[in-house]
Amino acid sequence: MILPSEFIPISEESTLINDLGAWVVNRTCHEFKGLIDKGFPPVKVAINISANQFRNPNELLDIIGAALESSGLPGELLQLELTESVMIDDVQETIAIIEKLKKKKISFAIDDFGTGYSSLSYLKVFPVDIIKIDQSFIQDVEHDRSNSTIIGAITMMAHELGFRVLAEGVETDQQLENLQGHSCDYVQGHLYAQAMPGDELFLSLIHISEPTRPY
Repeated sequence: MILPSEFIPISEESTLINDLGAWVVNRTCHEFKGLIDKGFPPVKVAINISANQFRNPNELLDIIGAALESSGLPGELLQLELTESVMIDDVQETIAIIEKLKKKKISFAIDDFGTGYSSLSYLKVFPVDIIKIDQSFIQDVEHDRSNSTIIGAITMMAHELGFRVLAEGVETDQQLENLQGHSCDYVQGHLYAQAMPGDELFLSLIHISEPTRPY
């Protein structure tokens, strides 16, 4: 087993990341549409997009459009996740690409928020939907008042700006309780499930009620 933290940096050193990214987009759309056709609930599926892919906007638009069309997956069920470094690479170009994809009803999230540039001015101009708080702030949040304060501040600011908030890396009930106290909208992490093949996800599906829904 080779983790993404190992092979993605290597892939990004060459054009291989573009081929890998195209494969992931296509495979995700087709596999997720297959799960929905079998009865999986029509929730959003999220795909991370690299900076290299955004440097080839026409190719990226073609790949995503072709994947949605060939799979039959509705655009409103697809979410693309961008890191802060991707978004500031070329601000105007990034905004233009996001707006074109939003015409397909695709939503966007800022991934790993708080660990990159975190310029608050960018939040005013990027047409994104969700801010994902990096898991480094979630770890030990039940004991670290500073992390809890940061989470509360990010959540309050995001809600005031019209964004929803997702917390990454949630592993304990105590962390979940803290996030619920800050009115965090969504959580993801091993508290609910570890990474697994699509078929296993379908078989293990259980209903988890609000508030603070898993993502």
